[in-house]
Amino acid sequence: MEMDSMASAIGVSVPVLRFLLCFAATIPVSFIHRLVPGGPATRHLYAAATGAYLSYLSFGFSSNLHFVVPMLLGYASMVLCRKYCGIVTFFLGFGYLIGCHVYYMSGDAWKEGGIDATGALMVITLKIISCVINYNDGLLKEEGLREAQKKNRLLKLPSLLEYFGYCLCCGSHFAGPVYEMKDYLEWTERKGIWQPTKQGRSPSPYFATLRALTQAAICMGLYLYLVPHFPLSRFTEPVYQEYGFLKRLSYQYMSGLTARWKYYFIWSISEASTIISGLGFSGWSNSDPNKPLWDRAKNVDVLGLELATSAVQIPLVWNIQVSTWLRHYVYERLIQNGKKPGFFQLLATQTVSAVWHGLYPGYIIFFVQSAIMIAGSRAIYRWQQASQTAAIKNLLALFNFVYTLVVLNYSSVGFMVLSLHETLVAYGSVYYIGTIIPIAVILLGNIIKPARAARPKARKDQ
Repeated sequence: MEMDSMASAIGVSVPVLRFLLCFAATIPVSFIHRLVPGGPATRHLYAAATGAYLSYLSFGFSSNLHFVVPMLLGYASMVLCRKYCGIVTFFLGFGYLIGCHVYYMSGDAWKEGGIDATGALMVITLKIISCVINYNDGLLKEEGLREAQKKNRLLKLPSLLEYFGYCLCCGSHFAGPVYEMKDYLEWTERKGIWQPTKQGRSPSPYFATLRALTQAAICMGLYLYLVPHFPLSRFTEPVYQEYGFLKRLSYQYMSGLTARWKYYFIWSISEASTIISGLGFSGWSNSDPNKPLWDRAKNVDVLGLELATSAVQIPLVWNIQVSTWLRHYVYERLIQNGKKPGFFQLLATQTVSAVWHGLYPGYIIFFVQSAIMIAGSRAIYRWQQASQTAAIKNLLALFNFVYTLVVLNYSSVGFMVLSLHETLVAYGSVYYIGTIIPIAVILLGNIIKPARAARPKARKDQ
């Protein structure tokens, strides 16, 4: 009964409140990981047990069963068919995730303010696939591998305890960030950058944790203030159709901005949890004095996204660790040796991201839109770089900023409303401006190609 009254007081459902309490609990649970006595085996056991228990409290017993299925499939593929384990696990993992998305209709639950275990399963699926692919890469010769492959590949099979600890680590699967098995092992074993120095120097996580928690509080405050003023239901209400063109466009911007504060809050909490555990540490800065860096924990750069000057920057500042995963395990692996990546690799990567979120039309449309948006922004940037005058260069830079702002928030409507009808109504209300402009820019980019910089002629006396 207390849970019911508490949930109604803050305006959320009981399942969401339960999730938020367990999610917040990942911070003290992650801190205690630093204090766990014994060696790596004890830490692996603590990581796996606390992650499983928090999942049980948040989603119920069935959630752990859903997590165990793809985890065991991935591990079995590493044991039984190492040569093909990467591709096998990729399709099995995504297949199981898609099945759960369809069965639980997770997108509808999230849209209506509900919660289920599929969000956590999404994170676990990426962790499983990266671990298995890196074990697969351990068979390959180092020559010809990309830097990320060299850094993350696994030469020997992780133990089952290590694997479970990695997948469920202290509840980090609730909202990420996604990280590599090799980093997890080095952190747990206090090796690599986590190895204590002779001077006993270790990074203090407390200021960075406080900063992340302060950011989380601000983001949640802004979300709670804005969400009553910009409901998603308005896109299909008659009052929205009565707005003028600019007001409809600005409403799309404000609804997108409002929704993003919720994600900023969630990722700020997960950042605090990962920092306080020590796993988020990524090295020392080059400044004097040296300062600890926590990039492994960072999943979003709020100002970097809201003030992005190009759509190309968005994957670098939004859902950063998942974007990194997509680059390493989809985008780069579709590039043929000796060839440059093109629109196909971009579209395929965005399609995988859409399927990962769920088979809703809004997701598919949003990520196809994203691919088109980024391709258009690249074309504008090429014109900008080829421009010979500062005035034109600055004008194109301004155009790229406005282009990114408009097209991103236009496209985001599909991600938020999910249904095909609502998406098309919202897009049509602004005359599909966010689809027509990127396509027009791409076509113009193929017609008006910037001249390549002339190479300096070799001197005769050389």
